[in-house]
Amino acid sequence: MSGGVDSSVAAVLLREQGFEVVGCFMRLGSPGEHLDTLVPDAEVCETPRAGLKIGTRGCCSINDAADARLVAAQLGIPFYVCNFKKDFGRIIDYFVDEYAAGRTPNPCVRCNDWLKFGKLHEYAGQISADFVASGHYARVEDGRLLRGVDVDKDQSYVLFGVPRERLGQMLLPIGGMRKPAVRELARVHGLPVFDKPDSQEICFVPDDDYAGLVDRRRPELAVEGPIVDAAGKVVGTHQGQHRFTIGQRRGVGVALGYPIYVIGKDPAANTVTVGPAERLLATSCEAAEANWLVDPSELAEPTRCLAQYRYNSDPVPAMVVALTGEPPSAGRNFSGRPGRLRVEFDEPQSALTPGQALVIYGGPGNEGVLGGGWIDRVG
Repeated sequence: MSGGVDSSVAAVLLREQGFEVVGCFMRLGSPGEHLDTLVPDAEVCETPRAGLKIGTRGCCSINDAADARLVAAQLGIPFYVCNFKKDFGRIIDYFVDEYAAGRTPNPCVRCNDWLKFGKLHEYAGQISADFVASGHYARVEDGRLLRGVDVDKDQSYVLFGVPRERLGQMLLPIGGMRKPAVRELARVHGLPVFDKPDSQEICFVPDDDYAGLVDRRRPELAVEGPIVDAAGKVVGTHQGQHRFTIGQRRGVGVALGYPIYVIGKDPAANTVTVGPAERLLATSCEAAEANWLVDPSELAEPTRCLAQYRYNSDPVPAMVVALTGEPPSAGRNFSGRPGRLRVEFDEPQSALTPGQALVIYGGPGNEGVLGGGWIDRVG
């Protein structure tokens, strides 16, 4: 229970279906946080690591913990705080390390993999719970992960990394609902979070200043470097390559008389390359740390699919093949999964970004998540 309307309604639905429901809030760490004021007899822990700050507009803040407690009390279900502060530090480290390496991370997907459907499953086993449920807009049916019915809120993309063997232990109660219906159900049940705004940010970057967080954690990265054009000519300077992402147009700080975008970065040389939009187009990419939710032998040969390479983008037609016998990723492998995949797009795609998740859909209606990985090579 994150303290939002979605997980609160998920708890309502499970209780109505006859489940014995236990509410769990993931404590990730916040300066000045004292959970004994939120949950009686909760453990009070040390100050979190430097540079870690949890806001009040993202998920898992102090206010969210209070909201989750209120909802649990209203529903008459037990409520526990899971202290994942040390584990969450791994996600902060991953976030900073990826920017330092010139890639663009997706911490929300990693959080689902490592915490919500990783550590939380371990905790569920400790209290003899059969399932872990969440308020994600996705579905699990017949052992398959499917898109949520509400296509505007679908979150199957951020769940691709769930281990295949855990699909049978997942419950996604609101996956068959649309957001307005979820809010209405919360209102009918008198839940105080029925009109609470959705989270719009990375929880540990509440001011949206991700570069500032990276600077604080890795001050050696905040050094001046050259901005060059596609021909290698120096056209400007910057204060650290980690401040830019592939496809960025605004805030580049250079004017060349035509629209320019960030088309490349070299973290070793601290160089940012800019160029026209057409230089962002690519026809293929490869991804490491592949997680398959179907038998990968089904994809040993090129297979028609839809591929989604950004959370807020639409999936596009492509061919996918599971790679075997390929060398490991040149980047850091955070999950330990050795698999790789390759995608060939029907049409060139713009701003394929190393470090982002690549999720593959297929099956009837292309609603099923076949698997995915982390982009590390762009063709």
